[in-house]
Amino acid sequence: MSGITLSELSILVVEPSATQRGIIKRALSEAGIISVLEASEGETALKTLFQESPDLVISALYLPDMAGTELVHAIRDSKTHNETAFMLISSETRFRYLDPIRQAGVVGILPKPFTTQELNLALSTALDLINPDNLSLEELDSDNLKVLVVDDSPLARKHISRVLEGMGIAPEHIDKAKDGVEALEMINLNYYDFVVSDYNMPNMDGQELIDHIRNDSNQSSIPVLMVTSESDENRLSAVQQSGVSAICDKPFEPDTVHKLIRQFITN
Repeated sequence: MSGITLSELSILVVEPSATQRGIIKRALSEAGIISVLEASEGETALKTLFQESPDLVISALYLPDMAGTELVHAIRDSKTHNETAFMLISSETRFRYLDPIRQAGVVGILPKPFTTQELNLALSTALDLINPDNLSLEELDSDNLKVLVVDDSPLARKHISRVLEGMGIAPEHIDKAKDGVEALEMINLNYYDFVVSDYNMPNMDGQELIDHIRNDSNQSSIPVLMVTSESDENRLSAVQQSGVSAICDKPFEPDTVHKLIRQFITN
């Protein structure tokens, strides 16, 4: 393993409640984290981020001056810190509030209260994102793998591409499409080793895309990994029956994607 270790992680906790900050800090300390910065509002968090450059930001959804959604988008829009790992801790469960966070590329969305296992998993995911060499596909000649990423969210496309690049896939070999219609056009023109697709997209969703790939394209056997925030079991069941190779939740664990890609390429 290379890169920084868990104890070397620098984390910024953004939470308006001093009590909640204390709970999170204690949990991080028990997990082995030594360096923890604090902020009670979004603007202070952004100033701290640009000055101290923590490896991971852990934020509440509701802050005094902005939502956690606005905070993560401000981070993603910055020129110098746009790849900073982000984790949300919130009691919010409604899809319309959490989905924009998922689309921005986060290492985890933890409930309040969260368990030690949930926190450790999210911290492990953050380390995988920060230390991409740990998930290298070099032995599979990853430089020559050709991948298509399909997602209507530019932030999601960027996040997924970053994870794939971290595995050793050359940036110039990662094509991007904003929906199923554009993806099919690209599949008809190019050969791909596998496709990573969202489910909910305009014009043509993930299920329709897989149907067309399996029944109408010249690459009907291409592996398709669906990375989605969709939670409707009936819809996901229909996707599985359409011939998807695997389904991952948003946010996903890079290690899970790594293992699935290895299966796609070696089987």
